[in-house]
Amino acid sequence: MVRHYGARRISNSGVIMSARLRIIAAMKQIAEEQQVKLPPLSDDLSLHETGFDSLAFAILVARLEDDLGIDPFTISEDAAFPLTVGDFVRAYENVPA
Repeated sequence: MVRHYGARRISNSGVIMSARLRIIAAMKQIAEEQQVKLPPLSDDLSLHETGFDSLAFAILVARLEDDLGIDPFTISEDAAFPLTVGDFVRAYENVPA
């Protein structure tokens, strides 16, 4: 059983998994599935430099919505698309509970 609390999940073991860790793990998994060679992920890395195409980003956002229970890009009408990995992570971390 997994309980969702905003951008955090609590697993059966009681471990809190941050949105950042879930996002990075999802990006690595999708990169492997889509055969994309990810550069080292850092907050200042441009999303364009990740090598993800629009399909990979769509998969990422859909998986994160399933995993975290939120989609920060549909919650607000004025949400700007993030430019860097750090911007992307903060979009999930800053969603009101």
